[in-house]
Amino acid sequence: MSSRQASHADSWYTGNAGRLDRELSDWLEAVKPDTEIDYAPPVPGTKAIIAPHAGYSYSGPAAAWAYKSIDTTGIKLVFVLGPSHHVYLDGCALTKCTQYETPLGVLPIDIETTRELMKTGQFSEMDLQTDEDEHSIEMHLPYVRKVFEGKDISVIPILVGAINYDKEVEYGKLLAPYLARDDTIFVVSSDFCHWGLRFQYTFYYPNPPPSSTPPIRLSRAEPSPASLKGHPIHASISALDHEAMELLTLPPFTASQAHHEFADYLARTKNTICGRHPIGVLLGALATLEQRGKAPKLKWVRYEQSSPCVTVKDSSVSYASAFVTF
Repeated sequence: MSSRQASHADSWYTGNAGRLDRELSDWLEAVKPDTEIDYAPPVPGTKAIIAPHAGYSYSGPAAAWAYKSIDTTGIKLVFVLGPSHHVYLDGCALTKCTQYETPLGVLPIDIETTRELMKTGQFSEMDLQTDEDEHSIEMHLPYVRKVFEGKDISVIPILVGAINYDKEVEYGKLLAPYLARDDTIFVVSSDFCHWGLRFQYTFYYPNPPPSSTPPIRLSRAEPSPASLKGHPIHASISALDHEAMELLTLPPFTASQAHHEFADYLARTKNTICGRHPIGVLLGALATLEQRGKAPKLKWVRYEQSSPCVTVKDSSVSYASAFVTF
């Protein structure tokens, strides 16, 4: 039996089981129903969530809003789709391991489903080094183990590479039958905007969109625009991220429309949404299920930033949480 170690424990999150359990419990407990957004967790029939994957001190509270949405009734299999940060991959890869370790207990891999997917010829396999180096999947594992505490579940981790729109569609078609199963849920791993010079991304809206004033790139070499006083950088980042979130909201968009609009948005803004390809695969799967009579709904329930950027010297990462139902 081969295990993937919890390689980011004691750095990105605590490796102490008791402390980790208390932190996750506290963050989940802090999520309350919100009548303003018509949110009353857990949400019956939740089929997928989108949640961030930063260190827990940054994104743990935001991720709780996605995980609190999950109705665990009858769920046996959890797919976790995460972007590849360390290796170039023009496709998707599966694990060679038979279980993933977390400080809260192991998560067995569904070996039969992994073999089914490998037989399609569309997946490669991660070596152990790649598997353990990647954080985008691991950061969801303690939350998965926690919300399914005491339940007999298995997981299918999928590392999603820098694939184009057409491949997102194709992988979505391939995974759609699994998403349609009553006993299966998808976890899609993504942070939102990574803003700042250290991310080489300083996109700025001088005026809140929609506006005829074009966006600019801020730099240390140029004087700060006067508009920063009335429309600070953190507000521009929020506007930028919420553009994407609105495009991804189902309805009014269909999944197919949202996928097209999201691709156009990314080409236009270059927003550094690191899980854009896992999100694209999810949209591809939802579009396939739309063609089979499903009517997916995607709703955002939380948005946060790691810190409020005020000057070009600042940096931040955004975190957004959503759930999907049929």
